[in-house]
Amino acid sequence: MSKKSNYIAKQADANGAIQYSDEEHETWRILMGRQMPLVNQYACAEYLDALEKLSLPGTYIPQCDTLSKQLKAASGWQVAPVPALINFKTFFAMLANKFFPAASFIRSREELNYLQEPDIFHEIVGHTPLLTNTRFATFTQNIGQLGQQADESQYVWIARLYWFTVEFGLLNEKALGAGLISSFSELQSSVESDTPIRKPFDLMEVLRTPYRIDIHQPVYYVLESLDQLLELGKQDLLGAIEEAKKLGLHAPLYAETKS
Repeated sequence: MSKKSNYIAKQADANGAIQYSDEEHETWRILMGRQMPLVNQYACAEYLDALEKLSLPGTYIPQCDTLSKQLKAASGWQVAPVPALINFKTFFAMLANKFFPAASFIRSREELNYLQEPDIFHEIVGHTPLLTNTRFATFTQNIGQLGQQADESQYVWIARLYWFTVEFGLLNEKALGAGLISSFSELQSSVESDTPIRKPFDLMEVLRTPYRIDIHQPVYYVLESLDQLLELGKQDLLGAIEEAKKLGLHAPLYAETKS
């Protein structure tokens, strides 16, 4: 989460607003115009219900303070603009305090189809709607609280849990995770393609499954209900992480990158 970014964060003005250019708003319009038909077809019902509550604009980039007012009324959450990539400690602290960190820039036209790091489109479209859902919002806060209790050696294991739920989770074989919701190519393939493996959600399996950020995921974990995420908050997750460490990671289902 703290590697170097290719983008420069947008800074808020004296009134707390971020000034986006006409070209940046047009990029948002293009992204929304092509993504929403896919979202309506492949996103889970819980996400679609949440999206309806938030009513995101289709033609311009919304301001974080505007979204925060809506989220705060629904679940007590807020959205805070941050640099493109932040460290684990900052990330966990923000989630624990019901602040979702949103990268403030929007991708360039050259990277319209795929971006390795999160931008404002991914953050707002992928993440913020489900923060109106109290079960999902509680789980997201639990991740932050877990990170605050953990030591640094456990951070990557918590990130793996976050990855296979909040970012790339499926719910009843429809897309739940923000990484899927905001992806032009992976959203459809995560639901329809015969290539990836889809497994029932199992905490130990999730913790032991390696992943890469720069490919379509070869394996997805499928939740039956958001109540499963709430149940995780009642478990000894740090103990589970230590058990997973002893067992070790599964062999990756993808080619290893060369350094």
